[in-house]
Amino acid sequence: MPLAPFYTAHCNVDLEPSPIEPSWIIEGNPEARSRLLSKSGCKTAWTLVWSCTEGRFNWHYDFDETIMILEGSIVLESDGMPPKRYGVGDLVFFRSGASVKWYVEGYVKKVAFCRLTNAPVLGYAIRALNKLKSVIRRNNPALVPALVCFNLLA
Repeated sequence: MPLAPFYTAHCNVDLEPSPIEPSWIIEGNPEARSRLLSKSGCKTAWTLVWSCTEGRFNWHYDFDETIMILEGSIVLESDGMPPKRYGVGDLVFFRSGASVKWYVEGYVKKVAFCRLTNAPVLGYAIRALNKLKSVIRRNNPALVPALVCFNLLA
């Protein structure tokens, strides 16, 4: 069965405990909570809401993550970058492999858009395949049902 063309969710949902790795905590007793909102069909991209109480901790990223602060504020710092405060409406992008020190000032709530990264060669291949699929859909609509049937065009 094909996936729905779009999905809706809301950021005001009940969050579940999502503990921070204890060895990452620098100061305080930050309590994190989260809720998965969506996940791509290939499971390489997902969206979640995350909140945390006051504290300082390290965070190590093994995927790309873009966040938007919904409530509260944080101070972030990383090697070669001085501490900087971010608050409601601010957007921050973290690259896979980054290590960042977080200081949550009281409370923070964010929406996070996460994506697993691919080796550059695989990324080029995926973009080429997506372009080919787009051309086929646009120029040969009669082929689409057959290609979907063989799982070549999902």
